[in-house]
Amino acid sequence: MINGGATQDHPPDDITDPFLRGFNVSDLQTASEFLSHWLPFLSQDLCDHCTHLISERVRSINPSEIQASTSQRDLDGDIDNEDNHDINDTEDTNSLGSWKDGVNGASEPIEESSRAEIAQSPERVKSPRPRMSWADMAQEELDADEEEEARGKVGSHSGRTGETSEVKPTRKTELSREQREHIRFNNVRRKKDFICLERVNGKFVNILDGLELHCDIFSAVEQKKIVDCVYDLQEKGKNGKLKERTFTAPHKWMRGKGRVTIQFGCCYNYATDKNGNPPGILQNELVDPIPSLFKLIIKRLIKWHVLPPTCVPDSCIVNIYDEGDCIPPHIDNHDFLRPFCTVSFLSECKILFGTNLKIEGPGEFSGAFEIPLPVGSVLVLNGNGADVAKHCVPAVPTKRISITFRKMDESKRPVGFIPEPDLQGLVPLVYESDKPKGDSNICKPNRPSNRQNIRRDDIKDGSRGYAQPRFYSQTRQQVPSSANGRRTRLQQIEK
Repeated sequence: MINGGATQDHPPDDITDPFLRGFNVSDLQTASEFLSHWLPFLSQDLCDHCTHLISERVRSINPSEIQASTSQRDLDGDIDNEDNHDINDTEDTNSLGSWKDGVNGASEPIEESSRAEIAQSPERVKSPRPRMSWADMAQEELDADEEEEARGKVGSHSGRTGETSEVKPTRKTELSREQREHIRFNNVRRKKDFICLERVNGKFVNILDGLELHCDIFSAVEQKKIVDCVYDLQEKGKNGKLKERTFTAPHKWMRGKGRVTIQFGCCYNYATDKNGNPPGILQNELVDPIPSLFKLIIKRLIKWHVLPPTCVPDSCIVNIYDEGDCIPPHIDNHDFLRPFCTVSFLSECKILFGTNLKIEGPGEFSGAFEIPLPVGSVLVLNGNGADVAKHCVPAVPTKRISITFRKMDESKRPVGFIPEPDLQGLVPLVYESDKPKGDSNICKPNRPSNRQNIRRDDIKDGSRGYAQPRFYSQTRQQVPSSANGRRTRLQQIEK
């Protein structure tokens, strides 16, 4: 129950305006917050009286503001309830559908980082909520209001004089899951032009060739669900509910040592162990299979052109960092194919690349090139970026979670390994520019064009420094004019 007798589906009893009563609490609060944000612009150059009227009108849209005018006690109650309302108001179901089931099949609400935190474990910290794009907000609003859309909730009133206004149920414009997914897919930011030249075997080489950074792959709600899933898995590991080699929590005996790891699909041996097993995949050790939510992540990575369909991950490792934890310089073992990728959560950190990374102290490294990894970003390692340059993560300033997805060399897979059936035959989405236009099946001949072909995923946003357009077409050969052709024939005749 919301303040003033309002519910999620109905406005407060205090609202008497027939137009406002056609909207529910969610719509009223969204409108109030939006207009309040733009109030300085809307009231610009207006007199104090008019500015006050506009301000009061905007405030009156918010149900909590109406109730707040009653008493200070009611105001305090409104704030508490407003917190709960905000959480429920932005509940998300993902464009792929399955995200809303989470890990245990139950839908979870989104939380604002300024008001709530990922709770129930003292080790959990607030999950920063990245700035949401318009596509995210539109998709989440549509999903959260599916039941209201079915009933109709938007009211309209007659503008004719003398007629009484009435609420008429209408349906909001619906976007299919495919349409919503394509909106977000086409708004992914991709950077593929990393350059760092170092001398390798006597030649200067771009040691970062093959690196890609993809942003806006996961919405704020999806990131929260993934982080919650990781913490749940960590609790299971602590309680002995995961296989022995799945969960590892070493004793933190010095700065940078103590990173918690959770492995799925295969058990990777970082160094020669007490049994003499060399670094690599342990073929006689079993770990838990990839969780269902992580398989959804893999499907997203393939469908959204982050990883190729020829290299679908069949294993992953979760790293849970505390402040000061790090990963020393290394090149990933070739028991895993290229490319592979790492997804970052909770906080931004930097990763260093170079052929000669130096250890300056516990958790402190120096190298030729540094790349910041934003929250929710995916870093793909391939080519020189995976095999020529080493990489490391210096001591992180705050809690961080990363998930690295890799595909095993088939000859290195554990004994008895069975590929996940629902990760077979994944197909990437098609860019809008690559789709055939119209319904005609008539094949049209190719015509020469002066325009150069540009891959959509390489288009640069000049203000943000993303990848430059990459041109693939060749310049056309010059054809001699008819006059030049006649002169050539005359010269041949004279000879």
